[in-house]
Amino acid sequence: MRRVAVITGGTRGIGWACAQAFARGGWTALLLWCSRAKTARERVEALRAEGLDAEAFRCDVSDAAEVARVFGEIEARWRRVDALVNCAGIAHIALFQDTDEDAWRRVMGVNLDGAYRCARAVLPGMIRRKSGSIIQIGSMWGEVGASCEVAYSAAKAGLIGLTKALAKEVGPSGVRVNCVSPGVIDTEMNAELTPETLRELAEETPLGRIGKPEDVARTVLFLAEEDSAFITGQVIGVSGGLVV
Repeated sequence: MRRVAVITGGTRGIGWACAQAFARGGWTALLLWCSRAKTARERVEALRAEGLDAEAFRCDVSDAAEVARVFGEIEARWRRVDALVNCAGIAHIALFQDTDEDAWRRVMGVNLDGAYRCARAVLPGMIRRKSGSIIQIGSMWGEVGASCEVAYSAAKAGLIGLTKALAKEVGPSGVRVNCVSPGVIDTEMNAELTPETLRELAEETPLGRIGKPEDVARTVLFLAEEDSAFITGQVIGVSGGLVV
């Protein structure tokens, strides 16, 4: 029986790299997306063209009813979720004083509340089977903070707290919870950075380059596999050694 992985934000950036890694690793990859239906269809078709097992579901993780509906459908069709990758995320770059209530709630709703909702949806089955892995996609900004990204940094810091506390709570049931903390990765989220800024960040990175989504995806897949069976409650940096 194929293991089943759900990847939120699974059609873009790090999420898409994770979806490919799981599918090519022999998993059924279920990609959750919120916008760009055409992209979602193309992603699934690309994986299926390789003979891989994949499906996509529209799901706004900031909407509790939508999360319940989609995970109910997944449970009905596959009867299990072996790995959950909470990758859905949005950025908000602004001074703290210019970050209004709506912007704050939107960032928290997707980046932190979405992870909470999806984890709650899969945990009953994981606890019942006494196995499963939940992997949060955090950020180095959740560890050190970023000026003009207070909401984003706070949400990612919340994911770290969620990871550490939940790992202790569900560890006795055989479920593992970890967080991957990327540095600067070449994704759409960082597309607004100028070439000069990217060059400077690459120079500041001990490994001398900007990260690729695949760098993160390999770590995520490792945390879902049996090779990491004794790892839980950890925050694993994938940043090329960059410390800001």
